[in-house]
Amino acid sequence: MNIWTRTITASVNLALLFWSAGSAAQVTLGTENGEWRYIGGTIGHTRYSPLDQINKNNFDDLEQAWIWRTDNFGPNVDYFSRSTPIYVDGILYTVATPRRQVIAMDPATGETLWTFREPETIRHQRSPRQAYGKGVTYGEINGRGVIYITTPGFFLWALDAKTGRPLKDWGGAFPVGGYPETGVIDLIPYLVDDWGPWQDYLVAGGEYDPDYGIPRELGMVTASAPPIIVNGVLVALVGHQPSYGQTRIENVPGDIMGFDMATGERLWKFHVIPRPGEVGHETWHNDAWRFSGDMSTWAPASADPELGLVYLVTNASTVQAYAGHRPGDNLFGGSLLAIDVQTGERKWHFQIHRSDQWNYDLPTPPLLMDLNVDGQQIPAAVQNTKQGLVFAFNRETGEPIWPIEDRPVIQTEVPGNYTAATQPYPTWPEPVDRIVFDGITEEFVIDFTPELKEQSLAILNGYRVGGLYVPQLPDTYEGEFINNIGCLGGGNIINHPPAADPTSGIMFNSHRRTCFAPNFMRATNGVARDNPNYPEPGAGGATPNSTPTTGKTVAAWLPGSGRRRGGLPTIDGLPIFKQMNNQLTAYQMNSGEKTWSLPVGQTSKEYEDHPLLEGIDVPNSGGTGWSVQMVAGDLLVQTRALSEGMAQIEPDAPLILNARDKMTGEIVGSVPLPAPGQYGMMTYMHRGKQYIVVQIGSSRTDYPGALVAYRLPD
Repeated sequence: MNIWTRTITASVNLALLFWSAGSAAQVTLGTENGEWRYIGGTIGHTRYSPLDQINKNNFDDLEQAWIWRTDNFGPNVDYFSRSTPIYVDGILYTVATPRRQVIAMDPATGETLWTFREPETIRHQRSPRQAYGKGVTYGEINGRGVIYITTPGFFLWALDAKTGRPLKDWGGAFPVGGYPETGVIDLIPYLVDDWGPWQDYLVAGGEYDPDYGIPRELGMVTASAPPIIVNGVLVALVGHQPSYGQTRIENVPGDIMGFDMATGERLWKFHVIPRPGEVGHETWHNDAWRFSGDMSTWAPASADPELGLVYLVTNASTVQAYAGHRPGDNLFGGSLLAIDVQTGERKWHFQIHRSDQWNYDLPTPPLLMDLNVDGQQIPAAVQNTKQGLVFAFNRETGEPIWPIEDRPVIQTEVPGNYTAATQPYPTWPEPVDRIVFDGITEEFVIDFTPELKEQSLAILNGYRVGGLYVPQLPDTYEGEFINNIGCLGGGNIINHPPAADPTSGIMFNSHRRTCFAPNFMRATNGVARDNPNYPEPGAGGATPNSTPTTGKTVAAWLPGSGRRRGGLPTIDGLPIFKQMNNQLTAYQMNSGEKTWSLPVGQTSKEYEDHPLLEGIDVPNSGGTGWSVQMVAGDLLVQTRALSEGMAQIEPDAPLILNARDKMTGEIVGSVPLPAPGQYGMMTYMHRGKQYIVVQIGSSRTDYPGALVAYRLPD
């Protein structure tokens, strides 16, 4: 019996235990055999483990088992630790630093067992997402463990899990320098082989240099998340150019590709920007499908092996802040896609938002859970968003579990731009923050005193107030409003992905209220605004999050006018809307209801001690940073991240790892951390001991990106 037969058989047996006779699909409820095989714990990305050796009665007794630091694994100290390790067959695996070195380590001691680093290339130096390595993928070929990794230079590697050496008789030879002779795939030729601009480039006499990668005038591609393996198919994910910094309209589409995990043979490609005759092509006007790019799947994926479906989320096309050159709703941007892993065909999709111009890309995969809704068993996919909306679908059919309605949104006034007339809003569950519906209405202004409320409403009277989808105004605007105002409820959940307990149906969502008045757009008049700090290829390489300019044609409008600023006013530094900083909310997804919601941390002293609030008992609005969490047994293990993107939040988040009762949110134990938490954590059982590993680091305290492990004393 091969591994795939064993996997399917195990899934069927599990289904008999946990699923009714009439159901069609089942994903593993939690990690098995003490392992943590995926960066999200399970293939359903719930970040849940049933391990309970560490529990509320002994959490305070945890001791630091080891620390593994990244200091010596790159040319510079990297303070970010976004790679969640996996634990398989008695070994921990992860990646580290902008080099994206693959690391195998002893789970009991943290000692490094082997490392692998891709040979240097100019295309690696040019990569804009070097710091976004989220981890590795594990698979087995004829019983042999294999580690798969997609690098910033857009190579796909297969490494022997025991030695770290590139796999023999897999893929091909490294196309630069003749090393190594096997175990790698150059993904660029596969990505561009049927792309019109690339074909035109070759016809015109252009040549492909694998050291350099795609010529700058055509675009750029990279990778952020590792691939995912489903039923023997390795699905490669594209990280792509950060579109929000792009000034030109052309780029390479981030098409999704499937490979045979055993041989490296490409099996299929899915066009994220639909070609003529494909579903969604009609949503691209102005023939924008010919030159538009990006539209990538930089976030991790989840999957249901029994259904044979992989679930992928996408971002916007170039240029993200302006859509005049790409009018239309732009499928499959801002979408949740369910793709048949054997054929690469779309099974279903839902566009979470249309024609993205707000950086509302989907930064986390759907959580796969099996729900009981009104007595009906439903295989569910729950999608969280930056906006603070929660979407729930039948993951087999794509049908919404609860109705989703289209709501009209404010339209653009930038000449030549396009905005969708409506955007989808779930009718249930309610969003993490109701402010996202209509923005700062009277319900949400500060009303600690009648005077503050009156002043806040007077300020708002000069603005056009909306919810999530307020467009930027042109700097030539001379209308009746000072600016538009909008609000987010979820925030950037790259750094604090949701978690879920599939045994109880509870989902945990970290969020924060953010209201803003966007900067005005300015006409470019065909003059690019390139990043002056981005080095030329080979001239010292790229910084971890630098944004190179690609393409040829400058967009007509770009954000950031120097003539006018559109910031949201305050009252002597006091925000005019009620604060809701670091919050943690639990949803019972069987009913869609919130079971509890609480602030994490304390309102800042600067806010509480503001002269205008003297003598007022200000409600706790939560502290700085983000709540980062996973579920282990009956515990919600949680810490506070201090990073927002690449920025450091001040002051530092508390150096504490908390254990909360998952049913109530009550803190039942705590232990100190050496540095603030970052992005995620994981747990595993090794030689009879349960470990919890937390990703940490801080540039403010000069603590490099690291992993710290805890276990109970002997």
